[in-house]
Amino acid sequence: MGQVSNGKKLKLAVLISGGGSNLQAILDACKTPGYPAEIVLVFSNQLDAGGLERGRKAGIRAEAISHKGYPGGREAYDDAVSALIEESGADLVVLAGYLRLVSESFVTRWKDKLINIHPSLLPSFKGLGVHQAALDAGVKFAGCTVHYVVPEVDSGPIIAQAVVPVLPGDDAGKLAQRILRQEHRIYPQVIRWIAEGRVSVDAKGIVTIKDAPQADFAEINPALEPG
Repeated sequence: MGQVSNGKKLKLAVLISGGGSNLQAILDACKTPGYPAEIVLVFSNQLDAGGLERGRKAGIRAEAISHKGYPGGREAYDDAVSALIEESGADLVVLAGYLRLVSESFVTRWKDKLINIHPSLLPSFKGLGVHQAALDAGVKFAGCTVHYVVPEVDSGPIIAQAVVPVLPGDDAGKLAQRILRQEHRIYPQVIRWIAEGRVSVDAKGIVTIKDAPQADFAEINPALEPG
């Protein structure tokens, strides 16, 4: 599942489409002494993605190829992306706000070495527009999910989730920001677990994290009143 051994750091290729706030969270984690991973490539399908500059400022190779009108279509484009990743020597491909569906051939090429973060509590609210979908459904909790990528969209084995309350007066933007703060916390942690070889997936697709502390609380929203 992408881990490395012999004291070497796990090499990451981070794929983005926008400003790269999750990329920045991973960059910050990589600066922490003892963190077992390093970014070797930042890639975007958008030539003007702000996250590319974050990578360059950190001294990391940053590349972009526009997907618009790419000769040969989606699979040819993804083959070109795979070639860059392979050239970088990356062990794990990290989708961090990469707003493009990857082809089945890309998923197959990086099987068990491809993770994504999605701003909902999967399996609920797959795809796009998830914050508004959560509000429209009237759920009292929302959150984010880090999962392995499989050909079916937002359907791979779930590695970790973070939960936030949906509050009165929330709109999609407010909820998105509350969830994003948790994305910045759990993505670097999941990468650490993978790098340390602590993540396993059973035949049913259930993920176990070796020696990870377990949450032991329950939340109710709206909160219970005393008495």
